[in-house]
Amino acid sequence: MKIGIVIINWNGVNLLKKYLKVIIENSNNCSVYIIDNNSSDESIFYVKQNFKKVQVISLDKNYGFAEGYNKGLKEVKEEYVCIINNDILVTKDWLNPIREKLKLHPTSIIQPNILDINNVDYFEYAGASGGFIDKYGYPYCRGRIFGTLEKDDEQYSDSKIFWASGACFFISKKVFYEIGGFDKRFFAHMEEIDLCWRAFNLGFDCYSVTSSKVFHVGAATIKKNSKKIYLNYRNSLLMMTKNLPLKNLLSTLFVRLNLDIISSFKLLIQGDTSFFIAIYKAHIDYFFILRSILKERDNASKKANYFKINSIVYKYFLLGKKKFFQL
Repeated sequence: MKIGIVIINWNGVNLLKKYLKVIIENSNNCSVYIIDNNSSDESIFYVKQNFKKVQVISLDKNYGFAEGYNKGLKEVKEEYVCIINNDILVTKDWLNPIREKLKLHPTSIIQPNILDINNVDYFEYAGASGGFIDKYGYPYCRGRIFGTLEKDDEQYSDSKIFWASGACFFISKKVFYEIGGFDKRFFAHMEEIDLCWRAFNLGFDCYSVTSSKVFHVGAATIKKNSKKIYLNYRNSLLMMTKNLPLKNLLSTLFVRLNLDIISSFKLLIQGDTSFFIAIYKAHIDYFFILRSILKERDNASKKANYFKINSIVYKYFLLGKKKFFQL
C-alpha cells in the first residue's frame, strides 16, 4: 500500500531542515509532498535543492491549514494520505502498524501515538493517544486533559476514538472528500475535530494505533497567543453548530457560551487581557456568520451519542480528575 505523506508548510524551513530527512528515510513505499502556503522564507528553495524526489505543491497565498490541505491534496496521486505537520519526528517503523490497520479498516481515519519531542516519555498536547469531546464540545485525549499530560506507560491500546489529531493522521482521499474536506472557514485549529465529527455522523470510524509513534514539537507555527485563543473559541462554536443534533443545538450552545464567559473571566483574573478580548471577538464573529451556518446545515444524520461524559470541565476542575483513566 503506497501512501502519500503530505506536509503543510508556511515559513517552516528550520523545521524542514530538522525533520524532513527523517520522514523520507523512515517512510518506505511512500511519496512525500510539501504543500507550501506561499512561504516568504527559503522553504521551497531548500526542499528543491536537497530533496529532488519530494514534490512541492506551491499555493498562491497562505490558505492556512484547512484550505491549504483542501487545495493541495487534489494534486496528490496516492489514494491513502498522511496529513502531517512539519514539526513531527517520525520513528523507524511508524508506518507498518498503520498499514495493517488500514487493511482492516480502509475507510477509517487513523492516528498514531503522539509524544512530546521535548519530553519523550510523555504524550504531547495535540492528540496524545487519540481524542474525544464532551457534550459541550471541549476536546480531551487519552493521555491529555487540558494542561495535564500523562507519561506513556503503554497504558492505552488500539481503540476507536472520536477525533484524530491534525498533527498526524491517515485517511483515504475518497473518504476525505466524501466527508467534505476541511472547512476553510476554520483556517487553523479544531478543523480536524470538525472533520472527524462529520465523519462520525456519516458512519466512518476513527482509530488510535498505539504501536505507531511519532514525536511532535507542538505550537511550532502558531504559538499560544490571542489569535490562537480566538480561533479555538470561534471554531469550537462553528463545529458545534454544524454537527450537533437539532434537538440539542440551542441548549448545548447556551451552556457552552456561558462556560466560555467563565473561562474569559478566569483569563482576565490571571492578567491575560488580550486572551479575554480574543474570546469575545470570537463570539462576535461567530454570531455574524451564524445565519449562514444554520442555513447550510443538513439536519439529517446528526448522532446524539458523540460524547462519553457530559462535562470534562466539571470532571477536571471541580472533581480533580486529571487523567483519562479516572474519567
